[in-house]
Amino acid sequence: MTETMGRRERKKAATRKALADAALRLFLEHGYDNVGIKDVAEAADVSTTTLFKHFPSKEALVFDLDADVEAALVAAVRDRPAGTSAAAALREHILRRKFVDPGRATADFTRLVDSHQALRDYAHRMWMRHETALARAIAEDAGRPEDDPACAALAHFALETSALARGSADPREAVERAFDLLENGWDATLAATSPRG
Repeated sequence: MTETMGRRERKKAATRKALADAALRLFLEHGYDNVGIKDVAEAADVSTTTLFKHFPSKEALVFDLDADVEAALVAAVRDRPAGTSAAAALREHILRRKFVDPGRATADFTRLVDSHQALRDYAHRMWMRHETALARAIAEDAGRPEDDPACAALAHFALETSALARGSADPREAVERAFDLLENGWDATLAATSPRG
């Protein structure tokens, strides 16, 4: 019975991956607006009913690795080097994810998402869905209650740095300055960045 369940789960994962891969390829080749759900299903050799069993919407096809993203955020806090604060670990994780040699596939994916408002909005909602899990990991690490407001705030604002970067002329600098504030506090950040005369 366990082997059958394992085989079934592997088959579901393979179908899901085939759908996500086909969708991304078609969206990159033809543009998001020019590809329909039926096109993706046909490219993956499944029915549209099967597609909707795996993905609730067209936007969801683009964001297949959501569980992996959350696990990596939580691991950034839990598995960080000794002596590194949770905020510093999140800064490093987000900078690495966004700016350190993202590779062509990631660059293509980012270009696709940035080219379409519905995908940008969906990406932001998906990213912010990790806030609760991240806040819990921070609270657990700090020995605080699960609903601690300071831990929730750190999780929220650390994740929001991604949106801040998107709207900035210098995205990396925007993330760095936001994390300076999160790590050091408002007064320390103002003193460190004030013009010297």
